[in-house]
Amino acid sequence: MIDLPLTLSPEVTEARANGAAIVALESTIITHGMPFPQNVETARRVEAEIRRQGAVPATIAIMDRRIHIGLTDAQLDALGQAKSVAKLSRADLAACLASGGTGATTVAATMICAHLAGIRVFATGGIGGVHRGAETSFDISADLRELAETPVTVVAAGAKAILDLPKTLEYLETLGVPVIACGQDDFPAFWSRSSGLKAPLRMDSAADIAAAHLMRARLGLPGGQLVANPIPPDAEITLAEITPQIEAALAEATAKGIAAKAVTPFLLQRIFELTEGRSLAANIALVLNNARLGAAIARELAAKA
Repeated sequence: MIDLPLTLSPEVTEARANGAAIVALESTIITHGMPFPQNVETARRVEAEIRRQGAVPATIAIMDRRIHIGLTDAQLDALGQAKSVAKLSRADLAACLASGGTGATTVAATMICAHLAGIRVFATGGIGGVHRGAETSFDISADLRELAETPVTVVAAGAKAILDLPKTLEYLETLGVPVIACGQDDFPAFWSRSSGLKAPLRMDSAADIAAAHLMRARLGLPGGQLVANPIPPDAEITLAEITPQIEAALAEATAKGIAAKAVTPFLLQRIFELTEGRSLAANIALVLNNARLGAAIARELAAKA
């Protein structure tokens, strides 16, 4: 770590010294997922939930040529109000650091940075995946390849429902990524508890998920695990209910020529409008739920260290 451009917050520094459980958090949900001040309020709620569950949160972002592992209150406020923040994945992480830009980390970039800092668990909302129409656009998120390469267990409410979920699962299988549904057989679909697709694996406890993480390391298998944690029932928007809004938003994105990294933020904002805010409320609920499970897995890993 001496030669790496890492800056650990005082809280994370203390947690590492004590062997405490740490959960990484991405920052694109702050800069590209919600408006200010709701973005910062939600980030603080998620961090507080992780602390309540006996772990330490480490929100990750790029500022002043450094990878910040854990943000202070002042840094979180500044990031939440910053303009022209880069949305970083594996391809542009190094360039942003070298040029001195401000960047928010996607799932892939957060995994990379968490691994550099020795953090084994990362809680997020939903991963990226194979976009609809990928057979002609070749639009596939770098998150999937990262899951195959970087040894971090990622807790998410499945893949974002705006994606082609069958192709996403097929691609993860090709890459050899374990996809573990927590507490149910079905693969969840972000706002919805079920996508109608069966998950390849099922585990019912944080202890089992942590044990699988450790076994992969013991066997020398590369990559991490995707833990698909369904949204709480009282916050769910069923797939039947949300699908018309997703289809409308996708049609609008196509008509406007929106592509690449701009697609997901546009779709999430448009679905927020079409659902009259329900999608955002569900998003917050599922992130908090994933934070709880992530903390439980991190505690199990810390106990076995």
